[in-house]
Amino acid sequence: MIKPRPTTATLLALGALAYTAWTLEFVLTTGLAPAHTYVSELAARNQPHGTLFRTTDLLAGTLVWAAGLLASLRLPSPGRWTRVGWVALVLFGTATAVDSRLPLSCAPTADPACAAQERAGLVPVAHSAHSVSSTVALCGILVAMVALTFTARRYAPRAPLARSGPALMTLELAATAWTLAAIAALEAGHDGWGLGVAQRLQVGVIAVWLGVLAVSLVLPRTAGAPRGPDVRDRERTPAGFGDTRP
Repeated sequence: MIKPRPTTATLLALGALAYTAWTLEFVLTTGLAPAHTYVSELAARNQPHGTLFRTTDLLAGTLVWAAGLLASLRLPSPGRWTRVGWVALVLFGTATAVDSRLPLSCAPTADPACAAQERAGLVPVAHSAHSVSSTVALCGILVAMVALTFTARRYAPRAPLARSGPALMTLELAATAWTLAAIAALEAGHDGWGLGVAQRLQVGVIAVWLGVLAVSLVLPRTAGAPRGPDVRDRERTPAGFGDTRP
């Protein structure tokens, strides 16, 4: 049986929950249109609930960072994909936490004056730093999704992540492509092509994937035989999903 990892699973589940704090915009008065604004604009310094959203982002990043680090340290003999996956998750958590400390000063998609300042390069350097940390976080979670889903499918084919991971990965890649296209359209002077919807789908799928990963770590499952020709990987435990020893 695969040995459950309740501590790592709990950290991931709490991180996933904190990462969905943006949904509070539907019950709070934010003044931002969800269909047309960045999620990060909720945490801008001049927004009424900015402190709340910055705090939840910091909490989400810290929890996921801790889960990834704990899993990495507890891997007795990690395979290549597993090691890459957990390190990428640590990177995602770190970048998300840093992102919360580099908030936007204003909301460019909702405030024409803020948008004009951005185009003129008059906004604080934190705007550029925020873009960098957000990009690093996105790259980290995409790598983690691919690597750990592959690990689950190879070593624990009946785990929830093995079954739903590919669909979530596909949806995340589609949402990311949509978001990038919407940003390009917005910068070209168009209406944004549903930027807010695309990015909210993007972050929503990430939270769901983290939750599924958490469930996969806490539910004992019978390990499947490793797939593929790599003998070295066959000799390793399904690291990150537990210990196959009785």
